[in-house]
Amino acid sequence: MRSGLCRACSAIVLAVAAAASFYGQAPVAQTVEIPDIRPTPDSVCPDNNPLAIQACGREKARAFKAPRTADGKPDFSGFWRGSQVPHESLEAHPRTPDDTGGPSAVVDPADGIVPIQAWAEAKRLENKALYIDQNAQCFQSGVPRHLYMGSYQFLQTPTHIVLQSEETNAVRIVKLDGSPHIGKDILLWQGDSRGHFEGETLVVETTNQNGMPRLDQAGRFLTDAAVVTERFTLFEENSILYEVTIDDPLVYTRPFTMAIGLRRNTTEGYELWEEACFEGEANAEHLRNIGYRNYPGFSSSDAQIAKEAYEGSQSR
Repeated sequence: MRSGLCRACSAIVLAVAAAASFYGQAPVAQTVEIPDIRPTPDSVCPDNNPLAIQACGREKARAFKAPRTADGKPDFSGFWRGSQVPHESLEAHPRTPDDTGGPSAVVDPADGIVPIQAWAEAKRLENKALYIDQNAQCFQSGVPRHLYMGSYQFLQTPTHIVLQSEETNAVRIVKLDGSPHIGKDILLWQGDSRGHFEGETLVVETTNQNGMPRLDQAGRFLTDAAVVTERFTLFEENSILYEVTIDDPLVYTRPFTMAIGLRRNTTEGYELWEEACFEGEANAEHLRNIGYRNYPGFSSSDAQIAKEAYEGSQSR
């Protein structure tokens, strides 16, 4: 159990009350423009907005036979890049001086709203208001945020696929050898990933995350109880439909799924450059100077206590 938990629980209860008061007011009518994600004109599925890329990618994948590795599996090797919009917020959000803006990455539920529990929504607001996002300090992004943070190189062998990112020196090693997950008490920033093939699709299940990374800059989070299931499907030679389902029953009311298009970088001579960044990046010092704190993470034990505290406050 992490230190400061009781203070956190109290803050969550107070934040829930404040949020309930705010959201109980009549909404103010306003129009907010949500920009589209930039298209990929030379693709069979040019529209990169999540619902469109999921529908088109699934349809085109039915007739597409991916290039093969020497052992006969779909070959995902190469350099890839995708949308960074979910890094700002998983849900639809406008363009601002700090954000590109874009549609919701969530395709299930169909309304694009993350199905977060009431106590956890208050914790999200607290995270955004009080804590520095891990990427501002060059800590690793966790899963799935690792794959909506920039450019990547995938290296594939018969027993492993390695997902390298230019961001914070992040590397994920996915085992394809059928071995079980590591012990439940071993918790890691990038979790423990195990993959297998279902036809043309690479399916990766990740457990054992440490609850330190957040899903977006809006403060959404996971605990160590989360199970993240990713599906990678080539629907043409230079495009992957990436679908990811997040299941953390301590935080969310149901599993939810996001969709993103990953596009191959075909620039001749391209290299994945290492980002000049280290853990505890001094660039975050000015944020600490104005009162923001390092995010302490949130474990499954923390979540259970916070949830019970919230439920108790509602019953009084």
